Amino acid sequence: MTTKIPRLTSLFAACCVGAGLPVAVRAAPLQDPYGTWTLQAENDAVSTLKGTSDQYYTSGLRIGWTSGTDNQPPAISNLNRAIWGEGVQRISLGLQQSIFTPAQTQINPPNPHDRPYAGVLLATLNLISDTDTSRSIAGVQAGVLGSYAGGYQVQNGFHSLIGDTPNRGWSHQLPNQPILQLQASRIWRFPVVSAYGVSVDVLPSLAAAGGDFRTYAQVGGTVRIGQGLDSDFGTPRISPGLSGADAFKATRDFVWYGFAGGDGQAVGYDATLQGSTFRAREPHVSKIWDVGEFEAGVALIYHGVRLSYTQTWQTQEFNGARSGLFNFGSVALSAKF
Repeated sequence: MTTKIPRLTSLFAACCVGAGLPVAVRAAPLQDPYGTWTLQAENDAVSTLKGTSDQYYTSGLRIGWTSGTDNQPPAISNLNRAIWGEGVQRISLGLQQSIFTPAQTQINPPNPHDRPYAGVLLATLNLISDTDTSRSIAGVQAGVLGSYAGGYQVQNGFHSLIGDTPNRGWSHQLPNQPILQLQASRIWRFPVVSAYGVSVDVLPSLAAAGGDFRTYAQVGGTVRIGQGLDSDFGTPRISPGLSGADAFKATRDFVWYGFAGGDGQAVGYDATLQGSTFRAREPHVSKIWDVGEFEAGVALIYHGVRLSYTQTWQTQEFNGARSGLFNFGSVALSAKF
């Protein structure tokens, strides 16, 4: 008897038809028995421009593990196929912390018209399905926004360690609330040209998420140039963002590529800006519904280790934000065991 479970594939297929993208894909032949561990850090002080000192999205930390291919328990495998159909399957687990502050961190109380202090701590479970031309991800995130997320302890603890001035407004951070978030994304990989051993491809993508953290829909794309581009689907980012996820399998001894891309997001709700919908007196600012991101960077894969750097420039997320593009850097190190 066929299990009748609605597939997220139908939603993405409709978007693909509207965008003129092909939907049909076939399973990739490459298998990967090894799990992948990833450590990632994002910070606004890591910048191609003059680094900032704790402003807006100021810090992100993540640790993640992604399984090898097709070795999940039958229940997980059946669920993955029910969502995405046939493909090479993986499961991914992770823990991430994101820290947000206003632009002025040395005043207490903070400016009520600036982004509130907020910390978010989330555990993530993703089901990944790969074909030779696409990567599909569906998952859930659960955690907490508020003091239980440890934003104050991590940020001011690090400042104390390096002898920097502590931020003074953390006593006014957004209060604790539970977070439950559903998310899904698909990335396509299309070769464009290959000459003299160097290749170019494009990675169009769709993503959406909804829940107590951030509700949004995203359309994006990336152009890459290098060698061994079929080893992955782009570099990872701490969610939300344009992410190729942690899984990779090198198709040559040394893989390298440079990339540039961007995305547009339609944002329906952002708890770190608007606060809880159930407590109107919380610190909050008026979000901007349309947010754009531009990114560029480089990735290297050698002997089962991938190192990547991504620089992201982001348009204003709320009314009253400082003019110009906000920017931050992201470093990710992944290794197979």
